[in-house]
Amino acid sequence: MQKSIKSLQNPLIKQIVLLQEKSRERRKTGLFFVEGLREISLAVKGEYQLKTLLYCPEIISEKDFDALKKYVSTNTEIIEITSEIYEKLAYRSSTEGVLAIAMVKDLSLSTLTISNSLNNGSSNESRGPLILIAEAPEKPGNIGAILRTADAANVDAVIIANPKTDMYNPNIIRSSVGCLFTNNIATGSTSEIISFLKENNINIYCAALQASVPYHTCDFIESTAIVVGTEATGLSDEWLENSNQNIIIPMQGEIDSMNVSVAAGILIFEAKRQRNFLK
Repeated sequence: MQKSIKSLQNPLIKQIVLLQEKSRERRKTGLFFVEGLREISLAVKGEYQLKTLLYCPEIISEKDFDALKKYVSTNTEIIEITSEIYEKLAYRSSTEGVLAIAMVKDLSLSTLTISNSLNNGSSNESRGPLILIAEAPEKPGNIGAILRTADAANVDAVIIANPKTDMYNPNIIRSSVGCLFTNNIATGSTSEIISFLKENNINIYCAALQASVPYHTCDFIESTAIVVGTEATGLSDEWLENSNQNIIIPMQGEIDSMNVSVAAGILIFEAKRQRNFLK
């Protein structure tokens, strides 16, 4: 028989609220909350295990829900909820009446796998991986935007150095529109990441004002890590001391910095332009 929940006082509903609001609860349980048909579909595509799927039949169409259920594990508990509960839990009204509790993945640097030599499909040229690294981004919205950029550019990995929040913060999931699940992601300390890059012979290009050259003058075709810091403080000295080359985006206005996600987009797509030119 299909399980249903009709009370806001149900223990599961209370747990979901905690998962939304408290990183401590996410760490303790190894679970996180995700809402929206697109986001949940991307989580499934990214091989995240759904523990519970909640749906409001007054909102989601039977066709859409049946299509989603085809890809959900038989171990996933499916629960019908009322529109009142859905409105309590959903951040957006446009998430098609479906919510989920999913299991986190280990995003430690030791789990990250990258290819040492990526082949350009229409050429015999081989190119090393292209990695985007952000040090200590504070705003979930910026992290989400960085993940969207990384997905659009199809980079080989995204690494967050010294993260200020856990990657399963609902604001990151929302602002990334599910790209948290489509990227190859890891987190670690700056020291750990630098060691990882050096062990894998990956060139480090740091976005910084000091001792920099214009970004478009660098060769990003070989194994490349592009590193960006926060707009307020930039990158730590440890990155600058280990950089193969610092790079800068020339400014023609009155300010000398831009939003980290915008800067990341400019730099990553220059690297992609160079690599695509080989085709």
